[in-house]
Amino acid sequence: MGVPLRSRNVRKPNKTMRLIITTFAGVIFGFFLGVSFPTLSLTKMNLPSSLFPSIDLTYIEDKYSGLSTQALFNALNSLKANKVVSMPSYKYNETKIWIPTNPWGAERLPPRIIASESDFYLHRLWGQPSEDLTIKPTYLVTFTVGYNQKNNIDAAVKKFSENFTIVLFHYDGLTTEWDEFEWSKRAIHVSVRKQTKWWYAKRFLHPDIIAPYDYIFMWDEDLGVEHFDAEEYIKLVRKHGLEISQPGLDPNSGGLTWAMTRKRDNTEVHKDTEERPGWCTDPHLPPCAAFVEIMATVFSRDAWRCVWHMIQNDLVHGWGLDFSLRKCVEPPHEKLGVVDAQWIVHQSVPSLGNQGQAEGGKAPWEGVRERCRKEWTMFQARMTNAEKSYFEAMGMKPSNLTSR
Repeated sequence: MGVPLRSRNVRKPNKTMRLIITTFAGVIFGFFLGVSFPTLSLTKMNLPSSLFPSIDLTYIEDKYSGLSTQALFNALNSLKANKVVSMPSYKYNETKIWIPTNPWGAERLPPRIIASESDFYLHRLWGQPSEDLTIKPTYLVTFTVGYNQKNNIDAAVKKFSENFTIVLFHYDGLTTEWDEFEWSKRAIHVSVRKQTKWWYAKRFLHPDIIAPYDYIFMWDEDLGVEHFDAEEYIKLVRKHGLEISQPGLDPNSGGLTWAMTRKRDNTEVHKDTEERPGWCTDPHLPPCAAFVEIMATVFSRDAWRCVWHMIQNDLVHGWGLDFSLRKCVEPPHEKLGVVDAQWIVHQSVPSLGNQGQAEGGKAPWEGVRERCRKEWTMFQARMTNAEKSYFEAMGMKPSNLTSR
């Protein structure tokens, strides 16, 4: 029994010695292997991407190509240990942009690159963009036109200075014919057949598109302007604080319907009137106040932003809008008015009416006029229902509201 015990005691030290020798040999082999490859490229080593998640190894190798691999590893470990990594992070989750206050749809963009508004300024195809514009117009005038009224429009355009951007909406499809007028070559031309002023306005005059313009003139094509000057008109609008306005109409104008829009003598502006008995339920409401027509309307930038949202996509004639424009300014009986000192003549040319179609034995203009009246009724119903829904949702009874 003594011999087996002695044999086990002898083998245990031998195993321990072999382990020590093997470990020492491995260390020596590793040392010589490291010395043999002192400039091993980090970028050619198949390291896990998570090993140095925020370090650009190519950048380090190029910048510190004279250092050994071991020195780089020591430096990196030291930086990570001290949490002093000064190089930018390229980790996706840390560079993702999401800004809820950006315009809808642009939340992923840095704010300083966002161009949320535009304009109708014409730019060159060459040169420096900053040198394109010798002047930036601050006002906009639009006319909805047919070529038959070219002489009338030519006279009207000449009443607007170079401080105005000119936009022509062509309902008859004729555009290049207007190039006989020099001003036409710098105007904006939009052509869609058989459409109205308000159809164009809803689709091409979004408030963010015309944001640079202080005032927007939206005029018909049959207006006489012999006694009108646009710059003087704007001076009066500013002076009297009008957000929505129109020039006074010559008393001899055709189709003069409302007393409010009739030109008055010996005054610059008027904001109210007396109508026929029973026409006005309140002296501060249309058509006795807070009222202009839609044939030659002028809007401030802020007022137009509201009005644009009120225009219905399918009600293209705009009838009924004039009675609701007051909803876009406050107080309306002070912010809407007629400029008497700059006045125009309404010629009542039924050119757009002739763009209709004869049906049921009716002339084209008759069908257009019937559609206008229907739209007025429809618009009034929509506005009434929309207001009713709002007030009911707020727990209020519309019948208890004395003025809206």
